[in-house]
Amino acid sequence: MLKFTEDHEWLKIEGDVATVGITEHAAEQLGDLVFVELPEVGAKLDKGGEASTVESVKAASDVYCPLAGEITEVNQAIADDPSLVNSDPTGAGWFFKLKLDDAGSADELMDEAAYKSMIG
Repeated sequence: MLKFTEDHEWLKIEGDVATVGITEHAAEQLGDLVFVELPEVGAKLDKGGEASTVESVKAASDVYCPLAGEITEVNQAIADDPSLVNSDPTGAGWFFKLKLDDAGSADELMDEAAYKSMIG
């Protein structure tokens, strides 16, 4: 199940674990990424809390935690090669995995149709 946030994060939810990344739209808006800072494994984050930072040739931007939970895994590959986020934002370019405090809270997020409507 894919869900989306107004801050342009996507979540692939499997049970009580969400894989989180930024959308293709966000990656296009940022331009070529040159740096990704990932959260620490074991960090407990609140919904809307700052989880990561990305820097591109255009700007720096924060990536927010879409739902409350604990970071269980990070994608070191994108820290080593930030261009993966640009080339495959919803695949190899994922940022982190989050064990959700409340898996039902994902129902508050947008589905793909609602997200596409929001970005126009």
